[in-house]
Amino acid sequence: MKKPDKNKLILGIAAPVLAIIAALAITSVIILVTGKDPIHAYMVMADFGSKSDSQVWIINKAVPYYLSALAVAIGFRMNLFNIGVDGQYRIAAFFAAVVGGALTLPGFLQIPLIIIVAMLVGSVWAGIAGLLKTTRGVSEVITTIMLNAIAAAVIGYFLQDGRLAVKDGNLFHTPNLPASSHFFTLPTTPAPIDGFVVVAVVVGCVYWFVLNRTRFGFDLRTVGQSESAAEASGVSVKRMIVTSMLLSGAAAGLIGMPTLLGTSYNYGTDFPIGIGFTGIAIALLGRNHPVGMAAAALLWGFLERTGTQLEFENYQQEIVGVMQGVIVLCVVIAYELVRRYGLRLQQRQVGAELAAQARKTEKAEVSA
Repeated sequence: MKKPDKNKLILGIAAPVLAIIAALAITSVIILVTGKDPIHAYMVMADFGSKSDSQVWIINKAVPYYLSALAVAIGFRMNLFNIGVDGQYRIAAFFAAVVGGALTLPGFLQIPLIIIVAMLVGSVWAGIAGLLKTTRGVSEVITTIMLNAIAAAVIGYFLQDGRLAVKDGNLFHTPNLPASSHFFTLPTTPAPIDGFVVVAVVVGCVYWFVLNRTRFGFDLRTVGQSESAAEASGVSVKRMIVTSMLLSGAAAGLIGMPTLLGTSYNYGTDFPIGIGFTGIAIALLGRNHPVGMAAAALLWGFLERTGTQLEFENYQQEIVGVMQGVIVLCVVIAYELVRRYGLRLQQRQVGAELAAQARKTEKAEVSA
């Protein structure tokens, strides 16, 4: 059995520890500058976040964040920056709501149909950027940003009374889904946990297995590290780019499902937006690893939940946003510093081994 690399293990632990210490230190200074006590703020957050109702809220909030991070991470592993996840999940949820509201089928047919429609729409919307990149060389950053705006315009056009929506007071929304479309919940107290957490766990496991235990995942990571090396080994880079964007869009289609199937049961003008951009931060924070992104999504939910309590303690409401930004920056910088240190350490080890080998060769020549 191969022994674990001690240096690699130490460096792997050092990066998150360094990031946490740096984030706490910087955030504490910022809170002190505002004239408040950072220790008291952390105690308030820990106490409120440990309550059972807060824990349920955090888990439910973390589910779409986690799915968003997975969608972004698929592109990141291919060295693609899919900044269009926000538009992909919104237009996917919209058309899934339209289809679901127009049908009344048994739950075992209705729910999978809605989810499949959402994944297909998200996949097609992301695939446009992949095709433009491979056929016209257009950066996926530019196309996905534009597709976000187009998605918002398309939704705005159809989300009107007399088209694909109805007016309900001051809101416009698609027809309500039938009761058979309501997703199950986990019976916890004081509030239930959204059953879509099970789907998120399954998708995370599939993500890990495909990327680490299949030929496709190996090819995807190879293209992300070196397109020329991948081409030399017979991998079609263009096909991998399009496929990765399709998969990223399909994952993005799942983001709005916890809300659509578990809370709102329609797509309206009050449907949550911005989750796709939050997914970028969470993917960076979790280093594209399924477990890391899960922890980051829970952390993000924890900060949002406990941040509301800080306002009652007369802390500035913007402090949570500052903390989130500082944490992401500290994680990115800490991992880069540790990576560079590890590279230098590896270079020194290789140099020492080469020097030792040279000395052995020299002694052998002298003896001869």
